[in-house]
Amino acid sequence: MFLVEINFINLITMKRDLHKSPTADYEALVRRISGSYVVAQTKAANAVNASLLEAYWEIGMYIVEFEQKGSAKAAYGKKLLENLSKDLSLLHGKGFSLSNLKRMRQLYIFYTIGAKPSHQLSWSHYVELLKIDDALERNFYEKQAILENWSIPELVRQKKASLFLRLAASKDKDGIMKLSQKGQIVQQPVDIFREPYILDFLKIPEPYHLSEADLETRLLNNLQSFLLELGKGFAFIGRQYRIALGSRHYRVDLVFYHRILKCFVLIDLKRQEAGYEDIGQMNMYLGYFEAEENTAGDNPPIGIILAREKDELLRVMHRFYPFGITFYDNRIKHSRGADTHPGSCGNRSQVDSNH
Repeated sequence: MFLVEINFINLITMKRDLHKSPTADYEALVRRISGSYVVAQTKAANAVNASLLEAYWEIGMYIVEFEQKGSAKAAYGKKLLENLSKDLSLLHGKGFSLSNLKRMRQLYIFYTIGAKPSHQLSWSHYVELLKIDDALERNFYEKQAILENWSIPELVRQKKASLFLRLAASKDKDGIMKLSQKGQIVQQPVDIFREPYILDFLKIPEPYHLSEADLETRLLNNLQSFLLELGKGFAFIGRQYRIALGSRHYRVDLVFYHRILKCFVLIDLKRQEAGYEDIGQMNMYLGYFEAEENTAGDNPPIGIILAREKDELLRVMHRFYPFGITFYDNRIKHSRGADTHPGSCGNRSQVDSNH
């Protein structure tokens, strides 16, 4: 009788277990199915994108080859693309506007058979890239968009902010060629400095000047945009980072860790011009971080003083730590001219650093 009661209890327990919702297992199942679906969606989108780019490149090739036939050029002249737009739109609907056909033609001309467009970028990326006349500059933005996985709006913003010209200004001709061919590869501390940093996303009206605390708050409220402006590899650690030196306490405005260079990056914000006392203070912070915060495998920390204005006569010389003084601008000023063209910029670095 006792054995029968035990079996009966076990049977009831099994039935309850069958009806009980296994929440953790079910949630894991949902995640696995969702993950597979997202991967499949991504692969499908990439495949469609690759096919479209290939088709648009071929369409451009057909147009150029047709134009190169003397009789065809004489018969259609400048009306060729207009006629194609009208007839192809009737056949296929959207996608064959006059401007799109012009871009397809450009795509073939700019990207020869040996250097076809990358499938890692979308047609919309290439529409923006094709607006850049200079081949070196266009190649740079293409490589950088791939390296940093830029969205279309971010590509547009970096173009307007003249990122290529800002980086090229500190390089010689060989450096500019490398920048164009490979993008901005971060290998040493100087590679993370930019002159200036463009903080247009803060939307600070001119001639209004923020306090350092307000500037810091706005940067953190727009952290994603600030990280994009800083470049690849930055991870945010903290604000007003408290350090103790002897009996005194100090606070570093912003602390990041650079996962590529494997080091801390300290940023000190100045609403006006940086002075020698700011340099001394930053060196003190850097010494503390190397002694107290670095762990095995970390490289010496890097310091950046980000000021509203910069004294061109100020030079930073320090034996131990990579260091830079640069400035920020809350406006995008896209300058063009013979003196700022990357091919003629020479070696005009304005970033004060010592390695």
